[in-house]
Amino acid sequence: MNAANRVAANTLILYGRMLLTMGITLYSTRLVLNALGSTDYGIYNLVAGIVLMLSFLNTAMATSSQRYLSFHQGRKDLQKQKEVFTNSFFLHIVIGAIIVIGLEVAGMFLFDGFLNIPADRIDSARIIYHYMAVTVFFTVITVPFNGLLIAHENMLWVAFVNIVETLLKLGIALFLYTLSSDRLVVYGILTASIVVVSFGLYSVFCFKKYPECTFKGVMKPETGFVKELAGFAGWNLFGALCGMGRNQGLALILNLFFGTVVNAAYGIANQVGSQLQFFSRTMLRALNPQIMKSEGAGDRERMLRLSMMASKFGFFLLSFFAIPIIFEMEAILKFWLKEVPPYTVVFCQLILIGALANQLTIGVQSALQAYGDIKLYQIVVGSVILLNLPLAYLLLKTGDFEPQTVLMTYAFIELFACVLRLCIAKIKLSFSYMIYLREVLLKLFIPLLAVVVCNFFLVRFIHFEYRFILTAILSSVIYSLIFYYAGLNQKEKHLVSAFYLKIKSLIHSK
Repeated sequence: MNAANRVAANTLILYGRMLLTMGITLYSTRLVLNALGSTDYGIYNLVAGIVLMLSFLNTAMATSSQRYLSFHQGRKDLQKQKEVFTNSFFLHIVIGAIIVIGLEVAGMFLFDGFLNIPADRIDSARIIYHYMAVTVFFTVITVPFNGLLIAHENMLWVAFVNIVETLLKLGIALFLYTLSSDRLVVYGILTASIVVVSFGLYSVFCFKKYPECTFKGVMKPETGFVKELAGFAGWNLFGALCGMGRNQGLALILNLFFGTVVNAAYGIANQVGSQLQFFSRTMLRALNPQIMKSEGAGDRERMLRLSMMASKFGFFLLSFFAIPIIFEMEAILKFWLKEVPPYTVVFCQLILIGALANQLTIGVQSALQAYGDIKLYQIVVGSVILLNLPLAYLLLKTGDFEPQTVLMTYAFIELFACVLRLCIAKIKLSFSYMIYLREVLLKLFIPLLAVVVCNFFLVRFIHFEYRFILTAILSSVIYSLIFYYAGLNQKEKHLVSAFYLKIKSLIHSK
């Protein structure tokens, strides 16, 4: 299967997985919120949020293994791929152990009056925290296997494991309704156990399928190569922890000033943002190995072209769903949750605006990862992202600002981080601002303006109970047509048409 057909097949697989898991996950969230109540659901998102955010951490760290594996696949060097896997596996065992120890030490202080949790729920929160800390280890050592699957562009098994995880979460949500005991503790323990199941499915498959996946040499790491991998993984981990620290730090700040009910709203907003970003991440996941392999093969021009294409299509795929949802957020949340916690609507809208800002340079992030020298990038961007915490705290400390101020600063800092990524890409990759402006920003401007105006007038002048369905349909049709004719160059139009025909032929061949 050639590269274009592989990307088409993987995109089809991942989008099918995404639609299934997104629907089940959103339904499961509603079940869990109703079963636990706003207070316990807020406690869970506050305490277990560290592990909930590890899906992002896992993806960021998997990029390290996947980058080296794809890079050496581009050079067709199997022996080097074996060295990458064994040394990466050893490294992640060490990283996992260090993180678990760090979490347990931190846990000694978090529950001693630091977190704003009702006194009668402290013991339950502490139990959940310990179980979640242990599962971090399994999450981290799964990373090399996940990276190996992505490097081989085997999205079918990745999709299968994700579906299993989602179905298990639905089963847990339904099981809660049969319990009369502490539902919060049971939910935390069972959810934590899913990570162990995922590790088993990934590892067994990879050891059977891929020759570079072996235990031989894991306990005899090559010092020089481990140092190189550790440098790359370490800086990726730093960037991931900055993002995770920002998200969890905002949860703590909201908890300190407003309590667990606002944490419930923040948890739902993160859930909505995470689910919608699957659309753009799915496309990037299918395209990323080609970006890495192009750099490994010495084709910098193709790598940069693919990265700009990823930024443009990534923004389109997220905004395609996010913009009508932002305008219809209140109606959608009432339809989905029935009982909507305070501040949930505005939190969800601001989280999506911040996510849209991030998508403007999502492909540039992949280009910098493919290049390999990411120290400057992670230090600068990661540090700026963490500035969200002191800024939010100082604003709330004045007593003059509402909770949504925290998410406003989040969206602004995401946009500023995009500017910094472009500057670093210019330094490291001789990235062209003018080409980016012409091929990404200007191409997105007219379709984006048209869909925003369309949604504004629909919401302003049309009123009936299920208007959000009409808004979604009209918005998607108008946005897609204008994006195709005004947002794509001739080569991209040809690629989209060819991609559609490949997807169609793959479906008909099944």
